[in-house]
Amino acid sequence: MKSLVLLVLLIAGIHPLYAQKRPNILLIMTDDQGIGDVGLHNNLLKTPNMDAIAAQGVELRQFIVNFNCSPTRASIMTGRDNYRTSVVGVTETSPLMKESEVTIAKILSDAGYRTGLFGKWHLGDNYPMRPSDKGFQETLIHKGGGIGQASDPPGNSYFNPILQQNNISRQFQGYCDDIFADATISFIEKNRDKPFFAFYATNLPHFPLVVADKWADPYRKMGMHELNALTYGMIANVDANIGRLMAKLKELDIEDNTIVIFLSDNGPRTKRSKNDLYPDRYVMNLRGTKTSVYENGIHAPFFIKWPGKIPQGVKLNNLTAHIDVLPTLLDACNVPVPKNLQIDGISLMPLLTEKVKQLPERNIFIQGHAGSEPFKYVHFTVRGQRYKLISPHDEPYEIVNRPNADEIKSMISSLELYDIEKDPSEINNIAKQNPGIVDDLLAKYEQWFDKVIYDRGYDWPQRIHLGSKFQRNVELSRFEWGGPGTIGNKGKQLGYWEVFSNAAKYRITLRFQKTNKPAFAVLKYMGKEYRVQVNTGNTQIVFDEISLPEGNGRFEAYLKSAAEETGVQFVNVDRLN
Repeated sequence: MKSLVLLVLLIAGIHPLYAQKRPNILLIMTDDQGIGDVGLHNNLLKTPNMDAIAAQGVELRQFIVNFNCSPTRASIMTGRDNYRTSVVGVTETSPLMKESEVTIAKILSDAGYRTGLFGKWHLGDNYPMRPSDKGFQETLIHKGGGIGQASDPPGNSYFNPILQQNNISRQFQGYCDDIFADATISFIEKNRDKPFFAFYATNLPHFPLVVADKWADPYRKMGMHELNALTYGMIANVDANIGRLMAKLKELDIEDNTIVIFLSDNGPRTKRSKNDLYPDRYVMNLRGTKTSVYENGIHAPFFIKWPGKIPQGVKLNNLTAHIDVLPTLLDACNVPVPKNLQIDGISLMPLLTEKVKQLPERNIFIQGHAGSEPFKYVHFTVRGQRYKLISPHDEPYEIVNRPNADEIKSMISSLELYDIEKDPSEINNIAKQNPGIVDDLLAKYEQWFDKVIYDRGYDWPQRIHLGSKFQRNVELSRFEWGGPGTIGNKGKQLGYWEVFSNAAKYRITLRFQKTNKPAFAVLKYMGKEYRVQVNTGNTQIVFDEISLPEGNGRFEAYLKSAAEETGVQFVNVDRLN
């Protein structure tokens, strides 16, 4: 009888592993938590619930991500190298995901899943780049890259924060991570009888380091530096909330049919400034920090469990990466990758279910820089199973202009090569002894760059839509500025927004800090300029009944005094008709 059932399933094209109800997915991602920031890696930090996911499933010990959050998130959502998605950095227009990108949330939603995101998105605050535009049916998120950044209302805090619930701004009571965990639990409860994809994307332990004393005090009592105590306290808070999530799966009797993944988006921040290091930060003897292409910047924890489907307590050293998450989960859920969708990752299910011991030989390519324009040879790595080629820069986001021929020659001549299997701490640069390996990996990098940029329609800049039927009223913030005076370029105070406007009349409100001298409010768009007098003490100016044409343009709004031009904090663009 069992053989007959198996035959019927195979004829129907259904793998017996998926004959039951499609599995739920709980994807847990932390922000700036390093590979060393878990208890099971011999840290003094206690993370029993994170550790339990590894103990009850598989730990991928060579899991590679980007060195900054938005590119990693773009790759996890799409299964594609971040350059294909036009996400190359974390500020200005560089974290805005291409409108045409298809996410795992969209694919699963189309397959009948309920989809929810709770926490950090950081791929665009406005249409067409919000999570609700990318397949998430329920959302509770903060704006920009973190609470308290330039996209937030002034004074927003980790306690009692103003958040976006299904694109509506409202204030919540409590600590941000607890709020996101509560929302994830509520979503799971509501959808216990349906397949669901819940993405708990906490913003912890990202700066600023803010957490209740009860979480940080145990580490202060150990004599840790305050920065480490606060960081570990934030991670401990997340771990406690992961425990609540695991308990809820068990209480609802859906634990066995839920895939749980835990990972981080990049390496840890181990410095506040170029020369201000965290004392005694535990990094498993790995080199580098967040924003670095050395191992501590791109090597992340990754644990996955699925009771009864993948083994328990297994540790694998195969080279895997962020681009593998989407194809792995779709394979596990028996949801096909849409036709004509180019993905770069591979399904890890054969490895996780022990059907294969090795993956195909591969290299993972990681790169990033300031602004949206892609530059070849700047701050990249080619990470193989054994060898790793690096073009490092201490401060990659200081590079805002395309390198000239002499600079490129210098970059190539200073490439570094490491044998990661023998030298995971990247101490011995063996580039001079192995020019053939350097040349081979460099050629592969050049082929990759040309493929993802030139052959696949890299598109920049991505544009915020004004007056769309999906978002009639848009709030522009400095966080999504473009131009030479933006956040990624020393925090200068003048920028612009790349937009697409729908033809309509608008009320445009410029909001800024209280003025202490007379000035003009200036609005420029598509060759037209509008000016309004700003008096001392003003905090906003309204341009009413402004007609904007349809099309792409550069939207500029600033204050102009006799001495200087200064960008405003926010611009509200509200469609009137």
